[in-house]
This record gives sequence, C-alpha cells and structure tokens, in this order.
Amino acid sequence: MPTPAPAPSRHACLPFICSRLLCAAFGAAAAGAWAQASAPAAGAAPAALSVHAAGSLRAALTDAAQAFERQSGTKVALTFGASGLLKDRLVAGEHADVFASANLEHPQALVAAGKAGSVAAFARNALCLLGGPGFALQGQDVAQRLLDPALRIGVPTPGADPAGDYAVRFFDRIESSGAAGPGSAAQLKARALQLAGGPDSPEAPPGRSPYAMLLAEGRADVFITYCSNATLAVRENPALQTYPLPQRLEVSAVYGLVLLQPTTPAAERFAAFLRGPEGQAVLRGHGFRAP
Repeated sequence: MPTPAPAPSRHACLPFICSRLLCAAFGAAAAGAWAQASAPAAGAAPAALSVHAAGSLRAALTDAAQAFERQSGTKVALTFGASGLLKDRLVAGEHADVFASANLEHPQALVAAGKAGSVAAFARNALCLLGGPGFALQGQDVAQRLLDPALRIGVPTPGADPAGDYAVRFFDRIESSGAAGPGSAAQLKARALQLAGGPDSPEAPPGRSPYAMLLAEGRADVFITYCSNATLAVRENPALQTYPLPQRLEVSAVYGLVLLQPTTPAAERFAAFLRGPEGQAVLRGHGFRAP
C-alpha cells in the first residue's frame, strides 16, 4: 500500500492580517494545492464544520459552502447574524470553527480574548442607498438629499452590525469631504433610525430581505446598507432602487475571517477555499470584491 503524501505544513498557512500587520504571501495556486492535499482520505468520515457569518454574506456564503461541500465532502453548518452579536456569542463560549465578519474589528476581538488565531481579510463590500418606492434624489446630490429633515433614513444598528458603523463613517465623510456644512454629520446621526441588525430588530421571514421588508412596511424612506444587500432587496421587490455613493463619499467595508481554537483541518480547508479562486469567484458573483 503506497505511503500517503505528507500533509502540508501548518507553517505554510493562510496570509493572516493581524494587529502587527505580519502577512505571508498566499497565491491562488497554493490555495488550490493545499485544499487538494488536505482533502479527507477515501472512506474517512469528514469532520463537520460550523461557520458563523455576517448576515450580509448569507447568499454568497451559502453558495460557497455548497461548492466546498461538493469539492471536499465536508458538511458545513451555517449560522448567520449581525457580526457584533455573533462575536459576543463566541466570546461567551458558543462553538464555531470559523467566523466570517463584515469587519476586521470583531474577529480581532476574538483574537484578543484568546479564542482564535490571527485575522485574514477575504472580501470587500461597499455602501449604497436603497430607496423605497417613493424615494428619489429629486435632482439633488446624495448628501443634500439625505439632509432633508422630512426624510426617514434607516440604518443597521452601530456596534451590533458593522454596516451601522460604516453608515456612521459615511455621515462623518459627508461633513469632512465638504459635501455638506459643519454639523451635518451630527444631524444625520441624530435622525438615523436603527432598524436592523440589533438584538431587538425585527427578523425577516426565511428567504426575505430584511431591508425590503422594512421598506415595504413603511418604516423608512431610504436605507443605508451594503450594495450586496441592496441588490438582493431589489431582486425581491423591483420597485426599490439602488443608488451608489459618489466616489468621494465611498466607505469600503473589509470583511475578516478567523479560525476559532482549537483549529481543525476542515476549518483550514474552508478558509483556503474561500480565499482561493473558486471561493472568490462565488463572492464576486454576489457583488463582493477582493480584499
């Protein structure tokens, strides 16, 4: 019986981005080779894999997990929610093998708590306006339209959902860029309605976009959310419209991945897949960009 090829060294691992910015080169070819070499031996029962992920990754990561299952034979159990709330649950001891967050700060908090190794960026998103059926820019630029005091602006919950934190940065950028005058950021923050991503936020029925649901219920006139979320909401309700932000007001959302301790081979294979060419192709298909 031939001797199995030795598994790749753990030292040839993913290019993690940590607090000291110690990064190792990790090419697409290495990702494919590692995933192939790490596949379970014939006849072996693959380990189950638990993945906690940001709600904005629901569609993309569901497709990526299915592709990974077909390739590796490893079953993936996905749990989605607001990244900040998932982080709190993991810090408190809830089990997961992989945590995919909509920012880098929440995974880094798990590293600081001794729950995980270092953090890797694996995707990038952007903010858009998602307008309800009655919303229009009315010939104004984005900043001036949002400053209309009669406009109800919905945002995800800052602290619990990174999209809410990015919305706050967007408000700050409106003022700092000169798109609006002094005090405009404070005005927008005070008027923003925190309607999604919080511990008490309403849950959308399975298969529905929470943003499409909230706009249909008349809870807001316009939402600030990820462009990927806006695209899904428009697919559900074509009466909604997506408005990209002007370049000078753009806020880039960098998504971070971390492996919980003790690290499992299945978690390492999944992380390699997600950062490799096949996983990145799935993410691009859902509107995400490379980190």
